[in-house]
Amino acid sequence: MEAGSATVIMVQFAIFARSLETGRGVEIDVTETIASTRFETVIGLEVHAQVLTKSKMYCSCSAEYASAEPNTHVCHVCMGLPGALPVINREAIELCVLTGLALDCTIAPFSKLDRKNYVYPDLPKGYQVSQYDLPLCQNGTLVFESNGEPVTAGITRVHIEEDTGRLLHRTASDGSDISLVDLNRSGVPLMEIVGEPDLRSPEHARDYLIALRQILRYIGASTGNMEEGAFRCDANVSLREAGSTEFGAKVEIKNMNSFRAVERALRYEVERQQGVLEAGGTIEQETRGWVDARGVTVGQRTKEAAHDYRYFPEPDLPPLALGADIVERIAARLPELPAARRARFVEAFGLGEPEAAILTGERETADYFESVCESAPAEGRSRLAANWILNDLFGLQRERGLPPDRMPVSADQLAGLLDMLEADQISARAAKELLAQLGPGETAIDKARSLNLLPLDDDDAIRTAALETIEAFPAAADDYRNGKKAAIGRLLGETIKRTGGRARPDAARAILEELLNSPS
Repeated sequence: MEAGSATVIMVQFAIFARSLETGRGVEIDVTETIASTRFETVIGLEVHAQVLTKSKMYCSCSAEYASAEPNTHVCHVCMGLPGALPVINREAIELCVLTGLALDCTIAPFSKLDRKNYVYPDLPKGYQVSQYDLPLCQNGTLVFESNGEPVTAGITRVHIEEDTGRLLHRTASDGSDISLVDLNRSGVPLMEIVGEPDLRSPEHARDYLIALRQILRYIGASTGNMEEGAFRCDANVSLREAGSTEFGAKVEIKNMNSFRAVERALRYEVERQQGVLEAGGTIEQETRGWVDARGVTVGQRTKEAAHDYRYFPEPDLPPLALGADIVERIAARLPELPAARRARFVEAFGLGEPEAAILTGERETADYFESVCESAPAEGRSRLAANWILNDLFGLQRERGLPPDRMPVSADQLAGLLDMLEADQISARAAKELLAQLGPGETAIDKARSLNLLPLDDDDAIRTAALETIEAFPAAADDYRNGKKAAIGRLLGETIKRTGGRARPDAARAILEELLNSPS
């Protein structure tokens, strides 16, 4: 046996021995990256997305909980008080169905709600109203790109449920640790989107989530804001022998609050499981939590099975019957989805794939781009609009701290600015200055006049600027007179600068050539 192979086996055995010693629930930090072609990674994702409605799932309380004082958006229903009767939020059901349609799911003509029973401090009823054997949507697909290649992942189901409250961990005045319960989030509509175990790498999982979130935002079903908890992900990961069709022991990973965290957690867990299996150990089916600050997963509890929740039909809510007419009405709300819109932008506007991908990243940005292009359908407008949005507007957006779906100027304002550029009414330099100073309700042409940015048509003023430039840069003037015609570029730029960027380049060049070619 080669020395290198012996070292790898010793490392693997050490990892396995540590796992046996520490037992479940204690951190196992695998820092070594172990390369292997023996195992195949199998990943399936369970995504919880809050549904974008004004009220909660089963009562009229506001679903806006993030900025509210604790326990102010609550009532007898979402607090789980005895005798409270829930009422179904119709819009939440329709948005769940809309999501299923966007993911090419089959919509169930008959569905029902179930009680999922478990005890936790943020669940005052002692059960969550969810769906078990008859979900709203089943058997869909999500096609996305990862590392430049198309990937197709199955969608097992999309069902509706309700969110729980939140536990707030604090330190009391006497220094003791306490946990408080805020029920503002309790009862907020929630979709669970369960993916098939079709993902084969942490990168696949990251890109799947990005594509899914983009679809949810496009159709208006969810904000997708991970930092607010509106888009949350649990990952199931296992390893199996390469070529096998049997699944290995599944480990669920929780507490991942960003796309990067999902990728890191999965990469760590794949390496941890691989180390154990290579050393001859077995993987325990369990739930582990991701500790982002330390870059590790830690054991939390054994994985529950469905029977642990004692599902049974919700007796206080009627079943759901969705006829073809209802589904067709909901389907009419579907916008053009991101992938189709990206392909159309490449075909119809002549954009490159990277440009089209960025411009269709947010539905509002894509709508904005199309509005600017439609204002002047002349050839070349789409390229000009894309350049200004990507290179100037996005920079101004970041500078002002605006969200991705909000532009610093309106589509009409940008269209007016581009009209002026195409008509040679303003220089590119002056246009950039104008863009930064356009305020709400102002037109580009009126603002340009007030800022004195329109072209300078006064030949005497341009001549004065040209004479000052020739006097200030005699070496460049002599180079031109001695046959170095490219030297006029320096003089031209300075002349335009001395007119505040208002002199037309062709007019300034003509006057400079006249002065430089005339006898001294």
